[in-house]
Amino acid sequence: MSEGNHVARDATSEKSPTTRSPEFPGTQAASLKSRQALMVAGGTAVCVVLAGLAFQAMTSSSSGSAAERPGTSTTGRVNLAAGPQQQKSTAAALITRDGRSIEIPLKDLYEECARRVGNEVLDSIINRAIIQLACEGAGVSVSKAEVEQEIVRIAKQFNIPVETWLQMLQSERNITPDQYGKDVIWPMLALKKLAGDKAEVTDEDMHKAFHRNFGTRVEVRMIALDNIRRANEVWQKANLNPEEFERLARDNSIDPNSKAMNGSVPPIARYSGNPKIEQAAFNLKKGEISGIIQYGHGNYVILKCEGFTEQIVQNIEEVREQLYADLIEEKVQEGVATLFENLKSTSTVHNYWNHTTTGDYRQVAGQGQPGVGNVRPAAATSPAPGTRPAAGVAPRP
Repeated sequence: MSEGNHVARDATSEKSPTTRSPEFPGTQAASLKSRQALMVAGGTAVCVVLAGLAFQAMTSSSSGSAAERPGTSTTGRVNLAAGPQQQKSTAAALITRDGRSIEIPLKDLYEECARRVGNEVLDSIINRAIIQLACEGAGVSVSKAEVEQEIVRIAKQFNIPVETWLQMLQSERNITPDQYGKDVIWPMLALKKLAGDKAEVTDEDMHKAFHRNFGTRVEVRMIALDNIRRANEVWQKANLNPEEFERLARDNSIDPNSKAMNGSVPPIARYSGNPKIEQAAFNLKKGEISGIIQYGHGNYVILKCEGFTEQIVQNIEEVREQLYADLIEEKVQEGVATLFENLKSTSTVHNYWNHTTTGDYRQVAGQGQPGVGNVRPAAATSPAPGTRPAAGVAPRP
C-alpha cells in the first residue's frame, strides 16, 4: 500500500468572479468526460494538494535566506580542507569569499523550512494518515499493480502514451512519476474502495446532464462587479447604449479574463451552475441586456445576449452510455469527498505543532493530553496519541 496524499478540503464553496476567470455558474462548457479526466488527472476533488509538492516547496522556498544573518562569519571555525562531502553531514551549505566563509547549518535550514511551510506539510501527512488508518480498519489495500493500471487508464483518456503523460506531469506540474503514484493515485483509489460502489443515476440526472453537455447554450458577454452602487451605474449606461457594452466591460469588469476579452465568456448551459444566472440568460433575446444578477456574496453580473448555439445532439440515446458512465464517476467523486470529510470528523488529532486538538474526543478519553491548546473545527486531522507516528504512514505499493 502506498502513502496517501494531502486531501483537499471542501471544494464546494461558491466561486466568485473576483477571484477566478469566468468560471461562474452557468459557463461550464466542457463535457462531463473532459471534466472527469481533468479531475482524475489532478487527483480528484479531494486529492489536489500533493504532499510531495509541498515538500519540494518547503525546501526550495528556504534557499538563499539562511545566510542573511549578520555576525555569522565562521572564518577559522569551518574546516575548509575537509571539502563538501565532509561538511554536508552537519551543514546545508558553505559559502567562501576572500578567505572568509559562512556555514549554514542543517539545523537552520530545517527550522526555516518548518516555519515557512510546516503547517502545509503536516496537514498532508495528517490526511494521509487518516486514509491509512481507515484502510487498515476496513481491511482495504491498494496494490502497486492497481496504481499502475489506473495511470494507464488515465493516460488513455487523453489518448497519449503513459510515458508521455508522466513526462508532461513532471515538466508542467513538477510531479515525478513516484509522487503521482503514491500521492495522487493511491489516495484516490483507497478512498474509492472505502466509499464503495454506491453511486446511483436517476432519469433526472440523465436529463440534466444531457442538456448541460449537449443542449442549446446562450452566448453572452458579462460585466462582473463587486459593488451594488457601481453595478447600478454600469447597468444604466449599458441600457442607454447597448452597443457600448464591450467598452463598459473592458472599463469596469473586475474579472480580469473576461475584461481583457471585452466581456466575452463561455456560452451558458442549463444545469451547469447557478440557476439564477442560467434563467436570466435563457430569458434574454439576442441583443438584450439582463438586470443586475447577484452572484455569491456581494458580487454582481450583468449579461448581454449575443445569440444561441445549436443543440449538439438531438437524441439522448446517442450518448446515453457515455453520459451514464460519466455521471457514475461524478457521483463517485462526490461520495469520496463526503467520505473523507466524515473520516476527518471521526478522527482525533492532538496537533502538538500548532497546540490544537480537533476531531472526536471520545475516542481518546484518558489518553494523551486532551484539549491541548485551542480547539479548531475538524478541518485538518491526524491520528490520536497512542497510535503510530504520522511520518511514514504507509509503505509504497
